[in-house]
Amino acid sequence: MKPVIALVGRPNVGKSTLFNRLTKSRDAIVADFAGLTRDRHYGQGRLGRRDYIVIDTGGFEPSADSGIYKEMARQTRQAVAEADVVVFIVDARAGLSAQDHDIADYLRRLGKPCLLVANKAEGMKDGTQLAEFFELGLGPVLPVSAAHGQGVQHMLEQALETLALPAAAEEDADADDQGVIRLAVAGRPNVGKSTLINTWLGEERLVAFDQPGTTRDAITVPFERNGQRFALIDTAGLRRKGKVFESVEKFSVVKTLQAIESAHVVLLLIDATEGVTDQDAHIAGFILEAGRAVVLAVNKWDAVDAYQREGVQRSIETRLAFLKFAELHFISAEKRQGIAPLWRSIVRAHQAATRKLPTPQLTRLLHEAVQFQAPRRSGMYRPKLRYAHQGGMNPPVVVVHGSGLEGVTAAYKRYLEGRFRKAFDLTGTPLRIELRSARNPYADKGA
Repeated sequence: MKPVIALVGRPNVGKSTLFNRLTKSRDAIVADFAGLTRDRHYGQGRLGRRDYIVIDTGGFEPSADSGIYKEMARQTRQAVAEADVVVFIVDARAGLSAQDHDIADYLRRLGKPCLLVANKAEGMKDGTQLAEFFELGLGPVLPVSAAHGQGVQHMLEQALETLALPAAAEEDADADDQGVIRLAVAGRPNVGKSTLINTWLGEERLVAFDQPGTTRDAITVPFERNGQRFALIDTAGLRRKGKVFESVEKFSVVKTLQAIESAHVVLLLIDATEGVTDQDAHIAGFILEAGRAVVLAVNKWDAVDAYQREGVQRSIETRLAFLKFAELHFISAEKRQGIAPLWRSIVRAHQAATRKLPTPQLTRLLHEAVQFQAPRRSGMYRPKLRYAHQGGMNPPVVVVHGSGLEGVTAAYKRYLEGRFRKAFDLTGTPLRIELRSARNPYADKGA
């Protein structure tokens, strides 16, 4: 799973600037005044071959007991709980403050891996200017400049090194997964994820309780059905109520992201009593972006009347239109209704995601599609699609070669996707089409 890095510090030390640098984005708003960031903000980054998740947080005041600052402190505590390593950011130019001491005391008590980073340290070296930060008792001080990128890569390498697994351990994990379908059950809180897994297993393996946030960490449970081995991943974990922060969100975002990333197939559960919400659409969007095979299931179908059922179906058609390729089921996990057909769709989606697409057949389908409907002209010329081959699995990738393909419209790519999907029965999996134009050998030559 991707390691998680939480950025923590008092207001206006440059957490959002560093977040944008680590994610190579401008997702976090940056301004020269304190208190701009209030909620947790998640982003993804990559260093070499290693992916990671970064959490941006608001200004942290551990002792805040009222108002917006109390809520911001709760958000930060949740981010720290989800993180594998904490990057504690201080202001190299403003110097040490009492608030820095409070945050350092809180982090020391947690005992999590922590890096002390002095931001805005452009032009500074390890020496007298940074010596005062050693008072915090969190080890060496890493000088960086988030705005200019100085020292950021070294800091990131240090963070990832503390979490690195031995190569042998990674190989063993890959070997153990051969032939196992990793199935993640995702959805909003209290939608019935743990109840469904318990129903499959025939025992109370996971805590199921009528309270959002009961499950916190991703729990993997081995399961075998009709000779096929599965690893069932509940996108949450087990904590007693006293161990859960008062500020717990509807579900642990980062654990859901990690579970989806590591799965082969994702079962997205929707609550029939609430319909498709923004949160459902966000999770569905991430599943599509991650390229995972997906099966949709509407739980608690027995608890709604005919009018509500019609509304749920309409909301799925409109808000989740981008998942039209996924099979849809209406179930009741508690009453064991409609459960068996889910397995057929799950296996079918996995088979589609890992299906081999022969080059001769792909090329023949491509020519038939062009003959039936040619792409629109782009300027003076019409794009020419010559041949296609498979470029990857899970999700399937079809690479189309030709000339002038930069003029192929998004609508035509969807048309090709539909033809390929129907011919190979790619139900339940995203399909990606890449267009590669041949280089013009005369482009660099004069007339």
